[in-house]
Amino acid sequence: MVFPSNFEQKIGFDNIRQMLSEACLGTLGRQYVDKMEFSADPVFIREQLFLAEEMRQILLSSEHFPSQDYYDVTGYLLGIRIAGTYMDPEQLTEVKLSLDTIFQVLVFLQSHDQNQFPYLSDLGKDIIVDSSIIVEIERIVDEKSQVRDDASPVLKKIRKDRKTKQVIVEKKIIHELKAAKKSGWTPEDADVTIRDGRLVIPMINTYKRKIAGFVLDESATGQTVFIEPADVLETNNEIRELEYAERREIVKILIEFANRLRPSIEDLISAYLFLGKVDFLRARSLFAVRIHACLPGNISDEPGLSWTEAVHPLLFLSHSRQNKPVVPLTIQLEPDKRILIITGPNAGGKSVCLKTVGLIQYMFQCGLLPPAKENSRFGIFQKIFLDIGDEQSLENDLSTYTSKLYNIKFFIENLDPSSLFLIDEFGTGTDPTLGGSIAEASLEKINENKAFGVVTTHYSNLKLLAARLPGIINGAMLYDSARMKPLFQLKTGKPGSSFTFEIARQIGFPEDVLKYASEKIGTSQLDFDKELQNLEVEKSEVQKKTTELDVADTFLSELIQKYQKLKDDLEKSRAEIILKAKEDAFQVLNDSNKMVEKTIKEIRESQAEKGRTKEVRKELQQLKEKISSGLPTPASIKTIKELPFSKLASSSAPRRKQSIYSDLPDKVSQFQLTLDLRGKRVEEAHALLQRYIDDATLLGMTEIRILHGKGNGVLRQITREYLSAQKEVKKYSDEVLERGGAGITVVSFK
Repeated sequence: MVFPSNFEQKIGFDNIRQMLSEACLGTLGRQYVDKMEFSADPVFIREQLFLAEEMRQILLSSEHFPSQDYYDVTGYLLGIRIAGTYMDPEQLTEVKLSLDTIFQVLVFLQSHDQNQFPYLSDLGKDIIVDSSIIVEIERIVDEKSQVRDDASPVLKKIRKDRKTKQVIVEKKIIHELKAAKKSGWTPEDADVTIRDGRLVIPMINTYKRKIAGFVLDESATGQTVFIEPADVLETNNEIRELEYAERREIVKILIEFANRLRPSIEDLISAYLFLGKVDFLRARSLFAVRIHACLPGNISDEPGLSWTEAVHPLLFLSHSRQNKPVVPLTIQLEPDKRILIITGPNAGGKSVCLKTVGLIQYMFQCGLLPPAKENSRFGIFQKIFLDIGDEQSLENDLSTYTSKLYNIKFFIENLDPSSLFLIDEFGTGTDPTLGGSIAEASLEKINENKAFGVVTTHYSNLKLLAARLPGIINGAMLYDSARMKPLFQLKTGKPGSSFTFEIARQIGFPEDVLKYASEKIGTSQLDFDKELQNLEVEKSEVQKKTTELDVADTFLSELIQKYQKLKDDLEKSRAEIILKAKEDAFQVLNDSNKMVEKTIKEIRESQAEKGRTKEVRKELQQLKEKISSGLPTPASIKTIKELPFSKLASSSAPRRKQSIYSDLPDKVSQFQLTLDLRGKRVEEAHALLQRYIDDATLLGMTEIRILHGKGNGVLRQITREYLSAQKEVKKYSDEVLERGGAGITVVSFK
């Protein structure tokens, strides 16, 4: 259920319907656009969204999808249901071309794995197109929609005989014309012409009896007459009879084809309804590509919504033409926070925010892909009610406020927990005090119905409802009070200020009048608005500091882990070195003992010959020097033992800890989410990439982009090879097609 009856015009959906109609290639698709309507059936909504998403993926791919000859020939098919009726050659051409398009669509779907496009495959699974029909039509008519000579043997003979007789007539006529020209009986520029389908000779009226024949026509002035010579009369009559015979044969051929086609009419009409659905889907998906829409990652049967960076589609298209950005909307309406009251200055974006919610939700429940991030959650509402704009009625003599009261009365009586309501400028149009109290009481009653909704207002009493009524939350359209400029950004949790006096001062409103006005309302209301703004500013500052501390804490934790690993590695190396030194020393001592024993033995055997003794002592001295040079010195062992502790405890740790907190904000503020490697040499690109990935990891980034371009793929290759070797990288892939495709690698971290 949707209220009011002109909901689509008020929300702007009629413009979207018009765009979809213009994007269709045929009238069948436009008929589906006209029949598109709001639905609360979860099965239907999911089916339409998945169909549109599959078609969007096809359109974004490089594959060719049939995009011409979407003719609606259902009228022609219904017209031949009675025996003896037939389609003319031009209609047959449209049937042939459109059947060929249906056949191509089915072949496209059959050429892919059914799991790739399951919903589209299911849509076309029962559609049958007999390709022999296309072949038969091609046999009958040519590409100019003319019946071919060989459509039947009889037609071929008739046309051959007619052509032969026409040649005879032409020769006789040309002969007569030459004779008449030679005699001066014809105008100077006279030539053979046709009147009533017969060849004739133009002659000056004065000489019309010089040639035996029949006057078939004359010029407007009567000075020229057109004569059919008597000697071609009979042949022309024969040609005329052949033309009648040709027409009868063509009708016979077309009737025979219609008889062949008649049993398949129902199947063919189903095929054309399929073609219309495909055309409709194609238009919806093209529109989705234009507005950067996609399939939501979370679709719920229950009411509610949680959108991330949703964008008003019409505003997006309008701003895109002017190269202007659109501030996206992030909003939640959950069971415990069902009603959002948005306040803020005029022209600050309150109404746009409300219309964005209404339009995108309506699009979603009409089966159109919504322009919001994939991680958004979309629920399904049974009813959507809207109160926006001036509903003054001259016929019923209703004022603007009276019409709004009728709407609110309808809301109170019909809203339930499955409803979404949208009220713009709640309570305006009458005395502010009385209007505000009625609006407050009405909103309390609506809240009892557990409905979901968005309300915009300037009334302070409505801002206070969130503090005492569960289910209601405040929201503010942020405003730069320093530059007196709206930011068009919704902030939930706190009400906003209308900045009435500030805006008045900006336009040069008389200060004495403003001073007098502030005295009349007192300072409490002004202080209330000012405190609201101050609270929002302080909250933003606290969130900023919290973010900085979280990043610093993550950075410090990773740094401590790295130093701990370094310490463990050094301890392990120290133990291994000492063990090796002991093993070497043991081997040296073992060798020494063997050498000494050998020396003693040789001295004894040589009976202490002086020469041999001198030689043995020399060998012992060489062994001593060798042993001395191979053993680790006490100093070196001491260095090995103290190295990790001195570097970790007394040298690096304190200084590094201090630099973390002093340098981190600068690192965060200067870090770019995209690294541009285009034009860099391989070595330079590799160094930049390594440093960039290290910084991104330490700063706790979750996703970055590497812009390397397409080119010959060298930079892309080294980027992928380096990323594959990094443990911190969770995955990487090409950017989506409309944002750069294979020229950009999107990197996600663990």
